Amino acid sequence: MNTNPGETFRAKINLETSKIAWKELQRFFAGGTALMVSADLDLVEVAFQMSEDNVEQIQQWAMAGKVARVSDEQAREWAETDALVWAVVVSPWVLVQPVGRLH
Repeated sequence: MNTNPGETFRAKINLETSKIAWKELQRFFAGGTALMVSADLDLVEVAFQMSEDNVEQIQQWAMAGKVARVSDEQAREWAETDALVWAVVVSPWVLVQPVGRLH
């Protein structure tokens, strides 16, 4: 079976993606390494492109405001609402996307 190395790596990233309470990630925000990924992007694809160091694509997303450091306002809102986020690590970054609230 011929598997595409990119697809294999995307599958690995997908397995490393999980839902987690924002409060568990606040230390990464404090360290400046938490990046918010727009809800209209595929978190796994963004992680893959970052791991491949696809600077051109990442810059396009950043310029469009679709990938950016988590703002103070966003972090505060997530903390206040006990938000649940999708997260995946692409060292040194932690990519996050909002998914809802914990109850």
